[in-house]
Amino acid sequence: MKICFNKVAALGMVLLLLAVPYSWLAAQAEPDTLIQDTTVTITGQEHLPRPAQFTFVHDSEGDAGGSITLKWTLSPDDGAGENNVTSYNIFRKASGESEFEKIGTVASGLTEYEDATTTDGVAYSYYILTSSDSVGSKSDISAGVVSSAQWFNSKDLDTFIIGIIICFSVIFFIFWAQKGKKLYLRKIAGLEAVDEAIGRATEMGRPILYIPGILDMDDVQTVAGITILGRVAKTIAEYDTKINMPVSRSIVLTTARETIRQAYVAAGRPDAYSDDMVHYLTDEQFGYVAAVDGIMVREKPATCFYIGAFFAESLIFAETGHSIGAIQIAGTAMPAQLPFFVAACDYTLIGEELFAASAYLSGEPKQLGSLKGQDVGKIIAMVVIVLLCALFTVASLTESEAVLSLANTIRGWFSAS
Repeated sequence: MKICFNKVAALGMVLLLLAVPYSWLAAQAEPDTLIQDTTVTITGQEHLPRPAQFTFVHDSEGDAGGSITLKWTLSPDDGAGENNVTSYNIFRKASGESEFEKIGTVASGLTEYEDATTTDGVAYSYYILTSSDSVGSKSDISAGVVSSAQWFNSKDLDTFIIGIIICFSVIFFIFWAQKGKKLYLRKIAGLEAVDEAIGRATEMGRPILYIPGILDMDDVQTVAGITILGRVAKTIAEYDTKINMPVSRSIVLTTARETIRQAYVAAGRPDAYSDDMVHYLTDEQFGYVAAVDGIMVREKPATCFYIGAFFAESLIFAETGHSIGAIQIAGTAMPAQLPFFVAACDYTLIGEELFAASAYLSGEPKQLGSLKGQDVGKIIAMVVIVLLCALFTVASLTESEAVLSLANTIRGWFSAS
């Protein structure tokens, strides 16, 4: 009995010794359930999406540096195959670093990413982790790429060509006008009425009130108003009519006085000029409005000009001028104030008419040529708008990919890059 027991015990020890290496070998043969990357941990290996691969990793074109563009092919499981790709995670490592770090995520179906956080002169390597929930597969690591600034932005080549066309047009029309060729300009009713309005004031023996807006000379509308003032003042000097010009800015005061003085000299009547024609009131908006309204009610000017930048005071001026029976000519590029001037004034220069007025009144070749050259740019814009409307309509009706591609290409030429 004892011998039998010893045999059983020996057999058990043999089996135990055999079980230990077997269990150890089985553990080694068991597949890993953890894929450890240098920066992310992904569990499971079942149904791994096949990886995307880089097709383009280069310095971004036409930029000021600090950017690298990455492009890749879609994973075979993105929209096809297992169809289990949810995103592409972008990892980056700078030269001299040992670890990759995640810098961005792109949704499935997309094949491009711009890394705009690079430092010029430093080489960067990338890889893409094609992800499906918690599972992912890694692409090959790209070669090192260095970002740098470019001298010329090739993306804006179309804008450069259009600019050249407009500049050439301006130069051409300036030379054309200097040769004495007549350039057609559409008649502007408000400017055509200037002589009539000044003549009426002369016949009635009443002054002319000129308001250049309430902003300083750093506003282009004020500059346009002072330019028109030169033409108005010259006619006033010729007709020997009185002008009253209250202002709210000291620099406008100085500029207006010099403009009127030059106009009187050009008219051959420098002795008739007086600095009192232009006088300063106040910088405060409604204090200025109250003072001008008082002048209107007391002096009852026959003609009122409101040319420049206006705000809430526009309606107050226009209503007061209407109440005294004055001819009113207004001009501004402030969209919110135009309705008040249009409703209460006899003539209104709307937007660009204000800026075209100086060329219209002076007939100076450089101003006329510039105005016509700008018209070329407007014509290009209008033609493109009509063409794109037509192309997109045709593409929608016919479902033509070629027409749609052409329309998108033309739109890209005129879109901000």
